[in-house]
Amino acid sequence: MPQIFHSSTNTLSRVSIIAAAVAPLALIMAGSQISRSYPQRVNVPINQPVPFSHEHHVNELGIACQYCHHSVEKSSQATVPPTETCMSCHSQIWTNSPLLEPVRESYRTGIPIKWKKVNDLPDFVYFNHSIHITKGIPCQHCHGNINQMQITYKPQPFFMAWCLDCHRAPEKYMRPRDQVYNFAYDWKAAAERYFEQTGRDNAQLPRSQREFGELLTKDYHVNKKQLSDCWICHR
Repeated sequence: MPQIFHSSTNTLSRVSIIAAAVAPLALIMAGSQISRSYPQRVNVPINQPVPFSHEHHVNELGIACQYCHHSVEKSSQATVPPTETCMSCHSQIWTNSPLLEPVRESYRTGIPIKWKKVNDLPDFVYFNHSIHITKGIPCQHCHGNINQMQITYKPQPFFMAWCLDCHRAPEKYMRPRDQVYNFAYDWKAAAERYFEQTGRDNAQLPRSQREFGELLTKDYHVNKKQLSDCWICHR
């Protein structure tokens, strides 16, 4: 009996069966990745009622983070600055700029500017800014190089796995408290200064950021075992 199908048909059949089995899994994984990443709006600049450049205010003018976000060391929220904070400078400079008319209007009327939140966590996640600052976690770790942003965007998706990476090994990221706002951080220089401040022997200077962080976890009384407990973030 003559051969009806070409010899390659068997190979094509096997490939088709494997593809049919793998395709649903691949589609599910791709869909999951898209659904998790896209709504996060990572690296997407958020247009605000007033164009605000962190690069200009932080890098060029040297304004400290705490000047605008004054509650970051005391409160669970960093909060956006009230209009009065903006006007402390802009009552003297750029007084006629059309771009700043919403600021002047807010100041005249007492109605706050409706800034759009950039880093918005789900309601079931508890996050406290002051604790992270107190324990030496830098702004840069979560907010990226915000000092270089012309328009603010979210640099991290803030997935649970990303948070747990820090909670399980905070020593990888911890700094002395006075270095939390330093965007040009040098752990070696910071360690030398910290040893001088705390009266330690320079012969015991750490050999890596992680080793320095382990020292800070002890000095700042960080309970690493407790950090991975569910209730820390889900209360």
